[in-house]
Amino acid sequence: MKLLSLILPFTLSAVALAPRQAQDKPADNSQLNAVLAKMDATAASFRTAVADFEWDRYEKVIDEIDDVQKGTIYYRRTGKDNGIEMKADVKMAGSDAKSLKQEPKFILVSEGKVKIYEPKAEQVTVYDMGKKRSEYESYIVLGFGGSGQDLVKQFDVSYLGPETIDGIATAKLQLIPKSEAVRNNFKQILLWIDLNQGVSVQQKLFDLQNDYRLAKYSSIKLHEKLGDDVFKLKTSGKTKTVTAGG
Repeated sequence: MKLLSLILPFTLSAVALAPRQAQDKPADNSQLNAVLAKMDATAASFRTAVADFEWDRYEKVIDEIDDVQKGTIYYRRTGKDNGIEMKADVKMAGSDAKSLKQEPKFILVSEGKVKIYEPKAEQVTVYDMGKKRSEYESYIVLGFGGSGQDLVKQFDVSYLGPETIDGIATAKLQLIPKSEAVRNNFKQILLWIDLNQGVSVQQKLFDLQNDYRLAKYSSIKLHEKLGDDVFKLKTSGKTKTVTAGG
């Protein structure tokens, strides 16, 4: 599951483990079903998405955020096999929001492979999804073009109530992985689903050490026309390619 642990922080991008609020109050299946239905409707017509992102990593042992990355992320469904392509352009990075500087990095998911291009190192690292491609891709679209039906197949989903994120009305969902292999990497995921667009505006991914990744998305645009060049890595003649084990 090394590749999955690599993919999820980039695509959900995942404090101490939050209390399971669903245990504190009765499940509200009607409101959960309404959110899942909205996600289904969005997934049915989903073709592309573009958003600005901020990924924050919190480490429990030092009790602080020690990594912040900002950039733009792109998603596209491919017509030939209804697969998914994703590209994240990391533009700024630092140990906190005040120390951000230009640190370009590009993460491309396409044609069954994950490629990470680090221009300063002049290296592309390639991971092959292999036979688990469809499984990995289902996590990639989690909250961004993934359906509510697929969500409940992979997770025990609880509705935690309404919450406003940066002025956007959202529904907060708690996801507990059904797969033991996934639970060996991640305890739970929280999604904040935009009730208007049916996509995630914020995601929190908790690992086994009580660290987390918080992903915040803004300026989300669906159905934008994206050229093929968006989903290509613009490397130089000096760039070397390294194949990593999954």
